[in-house]
Amino acid sequence: MDDSARVTDPPDTADANAAVETDNVAVADREALLAAVKAERDQLAAENTQLHDRLLRRTAEFENFRRRVERERIELIEFAVMETIRQLLPALDDFERALKVECADKEYARGMELIYQRLSESLKKMGLEAIAAQGQRFDPHLHHAVETVRTGEAEDQTVLEEHQRGYNFKGRLLRPAMVKVAVKP
Repeated sequence: MDDSARVTDPPDTADANAAVETDNVAVADREALLAAVKAERDQLAAENTQLHDRLLRRTAEFENFRRRVERERIELIEFAVMETIRQLLPALDDFERALKVECADKEYARGMELIYQRLSESLKKMGLEAIAAQGQRFDPHLHHAVETVRTGEAEDQTVLEEHQRGYNFKGRLLRPAMVKVAVKP
C-alpha cells in the first residue's frame, strides 16, 4: 500500500489526555489560588478587626487621659486660688477688727468699710463663703473651740461667741471658725 493512500489516524490520545490534564491542573491551580485568596482575605479581615479594636481602646484611653488631665488642671487651679484666698484671710480679719473700732473721722471709716465690702464681694464671687457660728450647735468639722464656758443660760455645745470667722471655699472647709462654746455646769 501506498503512503498517500493511508488514512489519517485519529489524533493521538496521549495529546488529548495531556490537554485534559492541563485543564485539570489549571482548574486545580485556580481553586488553590481561590482558596489562598480567601484565606488571605479572612486573615486580613481578622487583622482589620484587631486593629479596629485596638484603635477603639486607644481612643478610649486617650479620652480618659484627656479628661483626667483636665480634671487635675482644674483642681490645681482651684488649689492655687484657695491658697491665695487663704493668704488674704488675715487682711480680711484685720478689716473686720478695724471696722469695730470707733473712729472720729467718719469719711475714713466709710472708706475702710467700702474697701472691706469690695474685697469681701470679690472673694465671694471667687467662691468664699463665711461659716455661720454664733448661736449654732458646735460642729468640730466647722468650728475650733478655743474656749469653753460652763453656763446654764445656753444649751449645751452651743457656740456663744465667734473669735475668728471661719470660711468655706466652694464647699470645702478653708478655715474653721474659732469659737467660745457653752457646756453644762
